[in-house]
Amino acid sequence: MYKIVRKKKLTAAVTQMEIEAPLVAKKALPGQFIILRVDENGERIPLTVAGYNREEGTVKIIFQVVGSTTEMLDEKKEGEYLQDFVGPLGVATNIDGLKKVCVIGGGVGCAIALPIAQELSASGADVTSVIGFRNRENVILEDEFVKCSNKLVLMTDDGSYGRHGNVTVPLKEMLEKGEKFDEIITIGPLIMMKFVVAAAKPFGVPVTVSMNPIMIDGTGMCGGCRLTLVQDGKRVTKFACVDGPDFNGYEVDFDEAMARSRSYRGFEEKEREKTCNLFKAQ
Repeated sequence: MYKIVRKKKLTAAVTQMEIEAPLVAKKALPGQFIILRVDENGERIPLTVAGYNREEGTVKIIFQVVGSTTEMLDEKKEGEYLQDFVGPLGVATNIDGLKKVCVIGGGVGCAIALPIAQELSASGADVTSVIGFRNRENVILEDEFVKCSNKLVLMTDDGSYGRHGNVTVPLKEMLEKGEKFDEIITIGPLIMMKFVVAAAKPFGVPVTVSMNPIMIDGTGMCGGCRLTLVQDGKRVTKFACVDGPDFNGYEVDFDEAMARSRSYRGFEEKEREKTCNLFKAQ
């Protein structure tokens, strides 16, 4: 059992928790993820490591309430326990040799982007962070990005905070003005990452994307997290849980990935409705 030592609401739909898991905290690195179960009958869900404290033995997770399991997780209180908390899984983000990087996060994806930006900053890299949200109410982790970024650009779709527009707007501006980056690392909705890749392609800047498809076992056996990459004109299957979650953005078949991500949307909505009704009845 894994104790919830801290819980904080970042927005109405986004929650941050710190979980007591010393063995995971000892090994975790930016870009990796864990798989948890809320209780013994719960489903397994992957959540990216949003931070860790090796001294305290805690791991930070940030999640958005989108389905029945995240609804149940959000109902948990400080001092209560999770059934399983397994990890760290996946391959850590490779930052070796990077001196000037643009880190781009969208929505809850900023929770994944932040520890990468922090690690880059700690290594002495020049970090430009671009973070985007739907509106002011959805903004998270702004202060944390300020601390680890040489330059921060905050965008909102409706212009209610920061600059008006999506994350590709400042990216294109910087690249068109001759800004040079060793790499662009982007994490967020699939459609956002697809357009970040498209914006960077004319300038030849390497782009790393973080993929979080459907996962079940997290060890490469189930095949649920498969992705299609196009390498040298050939379509190659990879598994996000063991080969990723980071991939070369120019190789990812985003259209296929988006189609697969929508496969269970109707089922998830029904399950969340059941869960919500259960909590209301208590």
